[in-house]
Amino acid sequence: MLVIGVAGTGLTAQERDWLQHDACAGVILFTRNFASRAQVAELTQAIREAAPRPQLVCVDQEGGRVQRFREGYSALPPLDTFGRDYARDREGALARAREHAWLMASEIRATGVDLSFAPVVDLGRGNLAIGDRAFSDDPQVVAAFTRAYVEGMHEAGMAATLKHFPGHGSVLEDTHFDDAVDDRPLETIRAEDLVPFAAGIDAGADAVMLAHVVYPQVAPEPAGYSPRWINDILRQEMGFRGVVFSDDIGMAAAHGVGGIKARVDAHLDAGCDVVLVCHPELVEESLAAAEGRALNTMALAGLMGRGALGWDGLLADARHGAASARQGGGVAA
Repeated sequence: MLVIGVAGTGLTAQERDWLQHDACAGVILFTRNFASRAQVAELTQAIREAAPRPQLVCVDQEGGRVQRFREGYSALPPLDTFGRDYARDREGALARAREHAWLMASEIRATGVDLSFAPVVDLGRGNLAIGDRAFSDDPQVVAAFTRAYVEGMHEAGMAATLKHFPGHGSVLEDTHFDDAVDDRPLETIRAEDLVPFAAGIDAGADAVMLAHVVYPQVAPEPAGYSPRWINDILRQEMGFRGVVFSDDIGMAAAHGVGGIKARVDAHLDAGCDVVLVCHPELVEESLAAAEGRALNTMALAGLMGRGALGWDGLLADARHGAASARQGGGVAA
């Protein structure tokens, strides 16, 4: 099944048709879909009303440079802020990270959106796409923050998604624009990059997003196309029972298996539950590619948001104001 992107701040007739398709399980929102809190809440409601079955509405609201909704939302610092504080104040840094997770998730849930794809648990080792999105370069430190962040998201009624499995931080290339190859042996990856994922799974993370990175000493294809990574290592060895997302099939590093149908098929055949199709121009062909496949649309039921206060209730909560001020200066005007 697919989670798709739409073009603007409201739904077109074609996009309403897409939401009728059996393979469409949700929508991912971006800055292009955002004008205000009220508008994005109306868009979310329109998505739900246009579809014959529940839709998972998602966003990337990590903080720092990856924060799709800004005006009217707390200005969230990047995750490496907490990693820098860890050496001098371990417990304080972990508490602030957990608060960051609660605050981010509470605001997204108040908007009616189910899920922010967070946290990033890649190691901060110079990757061009990850950068300050990572907590730290130390696997044990990232593992500690991963546990705290998952707990904070759950406290706000949001499922947690660990990304980008099995670890995007130790290669230089940005997979949005280039192929990326990590030639380390599995033993090294297991001892380093997989440590935070294991911690997050142990903490009850609900989903995992795969990286478009090739690890040739483990499998010949990018991880999101790899039964070895998804079924043998993530599912069997690490015991993960939640939802597996691909990364966006429009990214440059996803192109190696061929066209749109080949990418959709390769992800689903490898063991991904959900394929991300973020670019609207790829949606029509992706939906056609998924026709005739046995799709478990109920797999996403556990990722639906729970217990949102709504914005009036959230803004009236003293915890929200205090947390927003501590994280970086309050709600953006």
